[in-house]
Amino acid sequence: MLETDSDVGSLFPFIRSQAVQSDFPLSFLRPEFSQIPAWKQAARGKLLELLHYAPPPCDPRPEVIETLDRGDYLQEKIYFNTTPHIRVPAQVLIPKNVPLPAPAIVALHDHGGFYFWGKEKLIEVEDEHPVMEQFKQRYYGGNSIASVLARRGYVVIVIDMFYWGERRLLLDDDPADWRDRPRSITAERVAAYNQRAGQSEPLVGRTIYSAGFTWSGVVFWDDVRTVDYLLTRPEVDPSRIGCVGLSVGGLRSCHLAALDDRIQAAVVVGWMASFPAQLKRHVKHTVGHTKLVPGLYRFLDYPDVASLAMPSALLVINGSKDALFDLDGVHASFDKLTACYNKAGIPEKLRTRLYDTPHEFNSAMQDEAWEWLQKWV
Repeated sequence: MLETDSDVGSLFPFIRSQAVQSDFPLSFLRPEFSQIPAWKQAARGKLLELLHYAPPPCDPRPEVIETLDRGDYLQEKIYFNTTPHIRVPAQVLIPKNVPLPAPAIVALHDHGGFYFWGKEKLIEVEDEHPVMEQFKQRYYGGNSIASVLARRGYVVIVIDMFYWGERRLLLDDDPADWRDRPRSITAERVAAYNQRAGQSEPLVGRTIYSAGFTWSGVVFWDDVRTVDYLLTRPEVDPSRIGCVGLSVGGLRSCHLAALDDRIQAAVVVGWMASFPAQLKRHVKHTVGHTKLVPGLYRFLDYPDVASLAMPSALLVINGSKDALFDLDGVHASFDKLTACYNKAGIPEKLRTRLYDTPHEFNSAMQDEAWEWLQKWV
């Protein structure tokens, strides 16, 4: 019997044989591409086509629900439209004692198998639940990074991604504590909800695909429309917009920069690899229904997608002990990104960094990220 050492066993040789073996046909490194605008038109066009989701522009119709004074910044709870039919909850943090309009950051929360809260992963919350505190300690060095950025003088916006937080899955017979999320809810009940949501994720994904669109399309377009809304704020300098995220937040940061030229600098943490290297043993916990763009990797490898950010500045951070990614694939992705930025003549606008850490966005990584954003945004 053939030993494959693969999560998909005997099926792996066939699956691997169907993957792109050398140059991806829409990679900027192909000789037929020499100018960024023409290449982006073709490559970005293919990405947008494969999303099978293209909501029309709309009036965001923002509504401020609550304003809190956090000392160094004001915090607004708002709702706004990303499509004519989708109304998204968000927090907007507005720094005090800095000249306005100020630069702005779209802060993008992670997946983490933690669905009960979304935007709260990145902002300071009064009387924070111990489960959320522990989550931030594990993945964010104990920091609320959106609040950190607001104190550094940025206007920051954080939305709930589809299926998280206020947009989480609720079933008809769900109990009151899952519906109302009281501060008194136990850690066990939060874990039980997260487990249920994780088990339901494939069914939601299959239902979405059966309806003819993609989950990733909803996520990416919500993030682009978040930039649309940001630019309506008088406090925001429209020429100085950045984005940052960990894990799926890193995936979102990558795609936001790839799809939206208004992003001047992006930080992608814990989500970069060459995807042919993922096929053998690293799909199980990385490529889910929330992230998949069917057929994309016949045209562009993931670092090719990231290079669509050019000529904007891109900082990519991964951990060498991050079990989600094949380490050789991480190195290959860094090499490809370097080659793309070199070919574009802007090597100074890319930095790739490998920390000797697991899957996290720790304080040292944050220091580097904030320095990068300060330099380019």
